[in-house]
Amino acid sequence: MTVHTLFVCKSCHRSEEELAEGQLSDGSRLVEQLNALSETTCNEQLQSEALKIEPVECLWACSRGCVVAVSSPEKPTYLFADIVPEENANTALLDFLKLYINSRKGVIAWKKFPEILQPAIVATIPSVKVD
Repeated sequence: MTVHTLFVCKSCHRSEEELAEGQLSDGSRLVEQLNALSETTCNEQLQSEALKIEPVECLWACSRGCVVAVSSPEKPTYLFADIVPEENANTALLDFLKLYINSRKGVIAWKKFPEILQPAIVATIPSVKVD
């Protein structure tokens, strides 16, 4: 089974202010919300396709937080930035993942992206061919 991974930068934070003790960064909030949404809604397809939501320390786009990347072997990687941790963005990311999982080659036309993600796309990185 092919693994599709949503990498989420857990250190991203849109504010320049330092976080208070115990306050979650926007990236950590996004990870929590995505995990909860993927487990509680009717996302059987996402769960059955071995979707992995993986928090990472940094995706090196700190001025563009929240940053996420969607990746899978032999499919292009999509990098999104300026994601606001809120229900519409979370749902849009999961909707994009459904398109990505269902696409044999992982190529998604920009106009098929959920509207909230269209201005958030930063890069599409070609796949690495596995021999």
